[in-house]
Amino acid sequence: MSELQPPTQEQLDAYIRTRLALAGFDLTLLPEQADPETGVPTRSQVLASLRSFVASTPGTIAGWSPAGRTPEYAQQASPPLLYPSITEAWTGKAGE
Repeated sequence: MSELQPPTQEQLDAYIRTRLALAGFDLTLLPEQADPETGVPTRSQVLASLRSFVASTPGTIAGWSPAGRTPEYAQQASPPLLYPSITEAWTGKAGE
């Protein structure tokens, strides 16, 4: 079985552009040159930032699993909290 290869920059750019288009964001509206007066990021800055995020964060999030004897039990024992700060205030600790 071959090892999974990380995506190339071109593949990440295509993925990012597609996701932005599906969300209704037109990347071509951003300037190509930096404008110090407004501070609006350029297209290349946005792509670089999103490329860095997509290459690192989602994999880390997807690999997380709550503690439990089995995956099924872990999902029941650690449901996602809508408002963890409120739960923490009521119980002293969120997630317990």
